[in-house]
Amino acid sequence: MSIKRSYISSPALTFAVLCIGLGCIVAATLKQNLAIAGLVAALPALLCILILHLRKPERFLFLLFILYILKFLETGMDWNFTRLGVYPMEQRGVFGIFAHPLVHSSFKHLFANTIPLFFLMWCLFYFYRHIAPYIFFAIWIGCGALTFLIGKPGWHIGASGIIYGLAFFLFFSGILRKHVPLIAISLLITFLYGGLVWNMFPQFAKATTSWEGHLSGAIAGTLCAIGFMGYGPQRPDPFAGEEEDTEEEDSEEEESDYKTEEDNSTFKK
Repeated sequence: MSIKRSYISSPALTFAVLCIGLGCIVAATLKQNLAIAGLVAALPALLCILILHLRKPERFLFLLFILYILKFLETGMDWNFTRLGVYPMEQRGVFGIFAHPLVHSSFKHLFANTIPLFFLMWCLFYFYRHIAPYIFFAIWIGCGALTFLIGKPGWHIGASGIIYGLAFFLFFSGILRKHVPLIAISLLITFLYGGLVWNMFPQFAKATTSWEGHLSGAIAGTLCAIGFMGYGPQRPDPFAGEEEDTEEEDSEEEESDYKTEEDNSTFKK
């Protein structure tokens, strides 16, 4: 009887430790409820472990579950999770790099992000299933870090940055890989979410919209498309079958020539 042993990947453990540690630091610094901060800190850590460890496309639904649980908790318990967002270039906003996608200003804000997030995550985890967890969390952290660097003063919250990151990754990855199914996804993303581009610029975005978060997500997604271009699904070589057939024909010809030489050879005693 064999026993299979499972291990949690080092990126998952690193992310989990960072989330919980920073949550406790922020709670102590801001004199907030340590239990609340620990709970919110543990959620992205748990999500990271679950997705990186199990690697199944359906696991991304757990993120949507977390988003709604947090919003119901915040509303029902009269809490305010806004301070768990990103506040650019200030110590109190560092933890938001990890937690900002989990917090939304209202149920309307959350509803607006639910369907795009669901669809784009499904595309990522279905077509790029072997590298999807790493791409997802690279976009998550990259979006938060860039928002922390370039954002205007104020709390930046919501999962829209991840939505932009996923959309830009799926678009550019399909174009760069030149693989027909992935190009089709790129065109579909353009058709469905091409209008998102305008909310990346302050001239077109509302005053209450974090265009910096959108732009950060787009940059992170584009960088992931370039950085992971050599991993995951690739365009099949159109001449691979012909090369194999040519090798088989060459080997058959060599065998027939060898038999002919044996038949024509004479031996003297």
